[in-house]
Parts: sequence; C-alpha cells; structure tokens
Amino acid sequence: MSRPSVGFVSLGCAKATVDSERILTQLRAEGYAFSQTYTDADVVVVNTCGFIDAAEEESLATIDEALSTNGQVIVTGCLGTRAEMLKEKFPELLAVTGPQATAEVLAAVHQKAPPVQEPLYHLLPPGGVKLTPRHYAYLKISEGCNHKCSFCIIPTMRGRLASRRPRDVLEEAGQLVEAGVNELLVVSQDTSAYGIDLKKQADLITGHNLRPEIHSLARALGELGVWVRLHYVYPYPHVDALVSLMTEGLVLPYLDVPFQHASPRILKLMKRPANTEDNLSRIESWRARCPKLAVRSTFIVGFPGETEQDFSELLEFLREAQLDRVGCFIYSPVTGARANELPDPVDAQLAEERLQALMEVQAEVSKDRLGSRVGSQVEVVIDDVEADTAIARSYAESPEVDGIIQVSGAGNLSPGQRLDVRITHFDEHDLLAEALS
Repeated sequence: MSRPSVGFVSLGCAKATVDSERILTQLRAEGYAFSQTYTDADVVVVNTCGFIDAAEEESLATIDEALSTNGQVIVTGCLGTRAEMLKEKFPELLAVTGPQATAEVLAAVHQKAPPVQEPLYHLLPPGGVKLTPRHYAYLKISEGCNHKCSFCIIPTMRGRLASRRPRDVLEEAGQLVEAGVNELLVVSQDTSAYGIDLKKQADLITGHNLRPEIHSLARALGELGVWVRLHYVYPYPHVDALVSLMTEGLVLPYLDVPFQHASPRILKLMKRPANTEDNLSRIESWRARCPKLAVRSTFIVGFPGETEQDFSELLEFLREAQLDRVGCFIYSPVTGARANELPDPVDAQLAEERLQALMEVQAEVSKDRLGSRVGSQVEVVIDDVEADTAIARSYAESPEVDGIIQVSGAGNLSPGQRLDVRITHFDEHDLLAEALS
C-alpha cells in the first residue's frame, strides 16, 4: 500500500514557518509523503496568516485554489482563529484550527488519510523537516505576546506570552547545529520579553544555573559556536546587555527592532512600549559600544489620526537614526484591532504617497550606509550560487528580509560555505564583493 501524500502551503512570518516545520516533521515521522502539487496530494494543509488585510487575502486565495484543485483541505494558523468566517466562506473545508495546533492538524490529516505504518522516526532528516536551506534555521523561543498594541491582533490569535524552558530551546538548538545548521535565527513575537512569564525558574544545564531571560539564553546559544541572529527585539533598557554579547562575538551585531513609528502622539495611539527620544539615544549608545551594529526596523504609515506633523517626525527620525534596513506598511484595518475605532482615518491615496516618501528617504539613508561599507572586509555565508556568482550574506543581512552580497568569481562554492570578501560596489539595496580566498 502506497504512503498517503500531503500537500503543504506555509504562509506568513517566521514564527508560522516554525509551526509548519513541526507539523511536517511529525507527518514525515508517521510515514507520510509530501506532494509538490495539489492534484497529487491526498489532503492539503494550508498554514495561514491573518496579520494584515493583504496577508488575509493571500490566505483566502490560497485556500480557494487548494479547494478548487484538490478539494480536501485543512486550514491552520492565525487566520484559523476566525473559524466561523472560514467555514461560512468555505463550508467544504475538512477542518479549521488556530496557530500552534500540531496535534489538531495531525488528527484531521489522520481522519482523511490515515497513516499506513507505525511512526518511522528513522526517516526524519537530522534536525527534523525544515523549510529553510540546510545551513540556517529559525529557532522560536516563545509563543504569544503580552503587549496590547492597538493595531495588532496577535495576542488574540496566539495568546499571551508563553516562553519555552531554556533547556528545551538549547536542546533544539543543539540538534540543529549537529544537523549542519550554522546560523540560528531567534524569533518570537517579543524576543526581549523572553522568560518574564517563567518567574525566574532557572534550569540546571550541565552544572550551570541558566536563568530564563534573553541575555542568559543568547549567551548560551552563542557558546554553540554558530551565528546567532536576534529578531523582533523591543528597545527595552535590558537590551543593552545583548549589545555586550555582540562586542564579545557571541551574538551577531544585528538587531531587528520593530519601532513602527516615531511620533510620540502616534506611538501613544498605537500603545507602543517606547518613545522616540529613548529610541534615538538607545541606538546611539548601542553603536557607540558596537560600531558595526546593523539595525533593521519596520514602520506603519497612514495610521488613524496621523497628521503631516506626525509623518514629518517619522521622516526626521529615519534621517537621525540611520537605520540599515527598513520595511514599511500602510495601516490596514484588521478585523478585531482596536485601532479601527480611532477617528480621522488617513485617505488611502495619501497613505500611499507617504509610503513612497518614506522609502525615498530611507533609500538615501541606505545608500550612505551601504556606501560606507565599500572597501571593508567581512565574512559571508553563501545562500545560493548563480553561474559564476555566489549570493551571500554577512552579519548585517538576515535572509529573506534584507539585501544580499553578490560575490563574483565564487561559482565553485556551495550553500552554507563561508568565506572572507572585500566589498567593492553597492546599489540602493545590495552589495557587490570579491572573494579574498
């Protein structure tokens, strides 16, 4: 009897990618095959995103395509928290679950396409099934979030902060490193809040007392001898201690900090846990201690009530902060977000103009930041090879969200390899380099 086959679509953020990997790993252990097409699958699982309207539309379109092509579809992920809406729109769905629902998804798959063998854990690749290249992996250290940002419904979808025990995180990290991963991308909804829900319940690991807080965890991960990159770090004062780990070489000098805006008035309406003055001084102090620190962030324009003065303050913040990488989104009135009730919505055309204006300012900042790196030497990791050029990244570039470094004359290398290069040219987003060895 042939093995049942599952088609799988994973949408959304890195946290959702980790959820998908956990489901896929268990399915592989149970002997399921994975189909590359809808038509060849016995059942299709769609891990959805519902953070903003565009993500919701993509999720709904994917579900519709899977249903029309295959007909046997299970929905999971953040949009799955709106089960009533999904079942009304797609009554033929086999099952709908929310995020972090591995057991429920497996039960739904079993019902439609039962496994034909006992679990076959020996079929698993080292480190489990991954949706990333072999040399890097996302490491999720917590679920949920305790913030009450007015534009966000993540706490509704994923619940309050629930940190993993340090020993569990380190055990997974160790398995990934043994499997060949040499870059760990630490993700959560609020990485800097890691462990506050565990009330200082320390783990004893190889004779050491490891406290459940981000500094201790980051140090322990850094001692594994691989690149450790921190994402979604809120600018709390205790993040200063993480910069010390960067100067020691234990953690990459890279921070992904979701500032979202710079106007104090808008930050208050957003209910963000920071203010502009502290953010600018904190960035300055971080760079004073770690001059090569790379900072990326995301911002929202067109938030309800955003005036020209508020937007001007945001542009001035960008000019002063000199962030290395920036992403920007137009405010989207997600169902269930409290910001939808705020007065003075921003006209859609005006919001689009502000988006373009912000990216133009950031393009100038990026040009200066990238230009300053010309002539420098840096270690890079190869992600891909195209003809005689290697597509690489340094400590300052995270996969998928940042730019790349094109290394000429390195077509003989393989993904995962590292080498030293000299930066020779730059454009608005990317760098060109030559291999030194």
